[in-house]
Amino acid sequence: MNVLIFGGSGKIGSAVAFDLAKDNEIKNIGIVGRNSRSLENTKKWIGSDKIICHVHDILNKKETIKLMKQYDVGVISLPDRRTSYKIVGYAIESGLNIVDMLEEFHRTPDQYETEGLELPEGVNFDEYGEWLHKRALDSGITFVDGMGFAPGLSNVTIGEGIRKLDEAYSAIARVGGIPSKEASARHPLKYMITWTFDHVLREYMIKTKVIKNGKIVDIDAATEIEKFRFTKFGKDEKLECAITPGMPSFIFTRTFLKEFAEKTIRWPGHWGAIQILKECGLLDLEEVDFKGVKISPREFFLSIITPKLLPYSGETDVCVMYNTLIGKRNGKNVKIEYFMWDEADTKNNISSMMRVTGFPVAITAKLLLTGEIIEKGIVAPEDCIKGELYKKFMDELQKRNINITEVESKEV
Repeated sequence: MNVLIFGGSGKIGSAVAFDLAKDNEIKNIGIVGRNSRSLENTKKWIGSDKIICHVHDILNKKETIKLMKQYDVGVISLPDRRTSYKIVGYAIESGLNIVDMLEEFHRTPDQYETEGLELPEGVNFDEYGEWLHKRALDSGITFVDGMGFAPGLSNVTIGEGIRKLDEAYSAIARVGGIPSKEASARHPLKYMITWTFDHVLREYMIKTKVIKNGKIVDIDAATEIEKFRFTKFGKDEKLECAITPGMPSFIFTRTFLKEFAEKTIRWPGHWGAIQILKECGLLDLEEVDFKGVKISPREFFLSIITPKLLPYSGETDVCVMYNTLIGKRNGKNVKIEYFMWDEADTKNNISSMMRVTGFPVAITAKLLLTGEIIEKGIVAPEDCIKGELYKKFMDELQKRNINITEVESKEV
């Protein structure tokens, strides 16, 4: 069993490799990147002879496909849509089953801030997703799309909850990676970088699809701020969340819902600050004239804020989930909730975001290797992690000390 990880020296990709290296059935783990030093440092950190470093330009189609043919399953941990879609296309062409963690449902890609995404000749944006899906089906390829934390764990849990109901009306996923409470006080926006921050700002600025009153509508991201109190796992914290595009597959796979949205969790004050930045135009991409020089406000803002959001020595993060599902069973109203509070593994220097994103991807890659995921084409997590596989998936998470609590109650 051989796994190839694109972006394998990045934080999340290295977490996938770290987890897979512990599996006795995994023989080789290829990690792909351009920087040989970063790859070698990742191999040294993992400390396993299974790790094979591939210094490689992933946009070289011929060589990338040649590399893919040496492996059984691929993992995509890349920071933008341009590179992710390229690798998806190459994987389908090479016959490589894959799992990707990008916050995008490739079967219905959105058209906002495309990040350099290149369409094949003769295929327009409206056709592209289904074109990819059909090619994957024709090739007998399984592409598990949007696995990780959010999308990923949020999809899997709510998908399971829906299967427990006769009718499901409303599904709200609340998920987010935040600095520890102590660290949040030391950074602007009460935020610390655990994911590619330019991509995070994209998720704050685009329009995103939600379901309201049974209809799919476009709304601005970072709106509909909701305050709540998290009281599970011995915690008692006030938090906030706002609309983001973290679970786009649900718009396509669970169209019967009357209400659906995904919201990103932050510490109180973050979303208000983001709204001010948006109103001031500091998160706009369109260039403006500044003393005779054209600059992008967002790129300029990123250059200033990024160093201030990087973790200081010893600072850790937390990942939180609070999902709510409302429906009926046997004619009675039912509410099913899913809670998670995950903290960093300081012993192994693995952030919580690395754990709850990378480890579910590693588990899914193994399920692809063993042939337990049988669906073909572009497949959302909620459609392939189900039944006995759901139980196995959750058991594997628990072995890694990622604990998700399900609470069922009567909905009044």
